[in-house]
Amino acid sequence: MQPSAELGTGLHQEDVKRRHILPKALVIGLVAGVISSAFRETLQWSETHRIAWLQHLSPVESLLAALLLGAVGGGVGLWLVRRFAPEASGSGIPHIKSVVLGEEELRWWRVLPVKFFAGLASIGGGLALGREGPTIQIGGATGLMVAKWFRVRSGEGERKALICAGAGAGLAAAFNAPLAGVIFVLEELHGAFTPVIFVAAFLACVTADVVCRIMTGETPVFGLHGMPVPSLNALPVALVVGVIAGFGGVIFNRCLLASLNAFDRLKRWPPLAVGALTGLVVGLAAWIYPQVSGSGSLLAERALAGEFSIRMVVVLIAARFALTMISYGSGSAGGIFAPLLVIGALGGLAVGNTAHSLAPTWAEHPEVFAVLGMGALLTAIVRAPLTGIVLMIELTGKYDYMLPLLVSCLVAYGIAEGLRDTPIYEALRERAKNRLAPAPALGLNELEASTRPKS
Repeated sequence: MQPSAELGTGLHQEDVKRRHILPKALVIGLVAGVISSAFRETLQWSETHRIAWLQHLSPVESLLAALLLGAVGGGVGLWLVRRFAPEASGSGIPHIKSVVLGEEELRWWRVLPVKFFAGLASIGGGLALGREGPTIQIGGATGLMVAKWFRVRSGEGERKALICAGAGAGLAAAFNAPLAGVIFVLEELHGAFTPVIFVAAFLACVTADVVCRIMTGETPVFGLHGMPVPSLNALPVALVVGVIAGFGGVIFNRCLLASLNAFDRLKRWPPLAVGALTGLVVGLAAWIYPQVSGSGSLLAERALAGEFSIRMVVVLIAARFALTMISYGSGSAGGIFAPLLVIGALGGLAVGNTAHSLAPTWAEHPEVFAVLGMGALLTAIVRAPLTGIVLMIELTGKYDYMLPLLVSCLVAYGIAEGLRDTPIYEALRERAKNRLAPAPALGLNELEASTRPKS
């Protein structure tokens, strides 16, 4: 795919003035907020009812229903992606990064509906994927759509700013986290601070968050009512959480890429068959333990409440890790933010429980470390420490967790960097770029060898 010339290659101050971008960013926040909130609410409704339905059926009926939901959801979701918008596979964040860099074009008229309905089918059917990747890509597509509405001229950097603003608005609406949306744009998506990008992203994220709160409620995604503030005694355990998350993030990234490579061998299979096969595996796991499938938000809430024993946590981490690799490797539409947050919460709780049994004064409340585990694992995988720290604070509403989060996230970041592991979205972008690159032309000697008759 050739990059679209209209996206430009850079954003210079002379390209657009901040006052010109304000109304466009406001419209982007409104539209992206409505679409992302609708996506979020529909997914939450489908997941809650799917789990409740499976739990109330007889064992045989529950097994058949779980397999059917997984197969249909996985098959339809993957078919929609491969048939209409292959760039909508996975989280979509690497694609948006490539668009911002001018490496690919953004077919917003395809990405918007395909990402929405394919994500609903896949995640709603039980695949272990998250909503934040789809909402970020949907938001980026919304940014370009609004740029078309306002007839922003081709080649101007303003389009890049609007795409970034829409992507940030998508993250803000996914998690009720406007500040994390702004930081994600600056730290991960655009990679640099410019006044125009900041103003556009800030206004779009705040607007999307207001819309999201009106449509879904004002409480944080994870309401940690009554959870105590960790003392300074908890910092050594927070450091241990960061160490484990750092190594765990590297393992996660390498396994995810290996899973994608493994599924590449099934490219000749019909997408309905690949998606249905993936859904059957996930459906079987959902029948055994319904909360292990889907986005895993209910599992994360129970981990944050400290409801699991160490033995149960180990089993759930292994199951959730395997399902995430299979679900994402298939190429279905869905992100990894939510799955890695679930794994991080479970891992943090395991460390907290272990520390509590060995040194109770260092870990009086083991569930506190579930929050640190989420932020640390996100940092190690995505390599965006500021986004991880701020997102955890906005997700939980616990601003007094800043110090232990800083320790866990920065340690995890240092270990992942020290192991020279490529951040996951950069690795996925490079992988897609290499797959789209044309094969090198044969030289004269190679051409003669290829046409020479075999003896």
